[in-house]
Amino acid sequence: MPSSDLMRSSISKLLSFSCLGFVLALLAVAPAVLASSAQTPAQKPDQKNDSSGDQQGPTETLKVNVKVVQLFFNVKDKKGALIPNLTKDDFEIFEDGKPQTIKYFSAESNLPLTLGILIDSSGSQQNVLDMEKQVGGSFLSQILRDKDEAFVISFDIDTELLQDYTNDVHRLKAALNKAKINVDHASGGIPGIGGGPIPNRNPAGTVLYDAVYLSSHDMLAKEIGRKAMILLTDGQDEGSKLKIKDAIEAAQKSDSIVYVLLCADRGSYFSMGMSYNGEGEMRKLTEQTGGRVINVGNKFEKLKEAFDQIANELRSQHNIGYTSTNDKLDGSYRKLEIKSKQSYKIQSRAGYYATSHEGN
Repeated sequence: MPSSDLMRSSISKLLSFSCLGFVLALLAVAPAVLASSAQTPAQKPDQKNDSSGDQQGPTETLKVNVKVVQLFFNVKDKKGALIPNLTKDDFEIFEDGKPQTIKYFSAESNLPLTLGILIDSSGSQQNVLDMEKQVGGSFLSQILRDKDEAFVISFDIDTELLQDYTNDVHRLKAALNKAKINVDHASGGIPGIGGGPIPNRNPAGTVLYDAVYLSSHDMLAKEIGRKAMILLTDGQDEGSKLKIKDAIEAAQKSDSIVYVLLCADRGSYFSMGMSYNGEGEMRKLTEQTGGRVINVGNKFEKLKEAFDQIANELRSQHNIGYTSTNDKLDGSYRKLEIKSKQSYKIQSRAGYYATSHEGN
């Protein structure tokens, strides 16, 4: 055999042995690689990043496929004044009575705000609607920043979206001004009982609970971050298809804080022989979602002061996040409690639903 053919034969054998060695090496390490891959999805975030320590705000933790519970809340002293400059070490958090480990904390939240304004245009609001429009418009000018958005809904015998999400305050004010009392006194209609010029196949009065549900389920549930609803109403529901518990559950599932500015002329109810229980139901709604009821009656200055208080609270929210020790995403309701080690008052939602989709 010529020397050149002999050399080519030797090189060919050498390459064959090398390839065989490489394949055998791959077969040797393959089980370890497969085992490592199989363990990765089950690895807990805490085990993966134990050395990283606590975070001072939402970070990559939010991208991990586990249930991260996020809470926005206010801290107040005994006189109701907001308390600033606190740290995560000032708080303890419990889910269904079991302590949880705080993963991130922020003393003030600058996250974008999504806001829903729900304005009652039933007959009972005849004397306060113009005031609500004026002060509500000023509030929107004061609270909205570049990354914030808001929408406007009116409700009486039906619910109407007057303005979809926008950052344009002029459009939001114009939407508020579209709200009209749905009562035609000449037709003999009773204010707030559907006696208006708009055809109504299912006579009702003030579908307040339906409006809260639709705002929560159809609007806010699709958004992320800080979310709040402000209701301008007397709190009296007359004819919703849904109950107050349905409205509360929808608001909780959308992670929305609900404030109610109670504009109620209770004397008009009693003079018409009607009972009034609006305030009690509104307190249930706000206490479960982390907001509160502010009683303003028909006073312009009280309404303005109430809007100022809400603006301050939304700008002074603390933000806590934790990964629940109960990792079952079974849709069950979990009770939440944030405790202040200094015995400050905590204004926060009362619980959440452990569902598999983001945003609780």
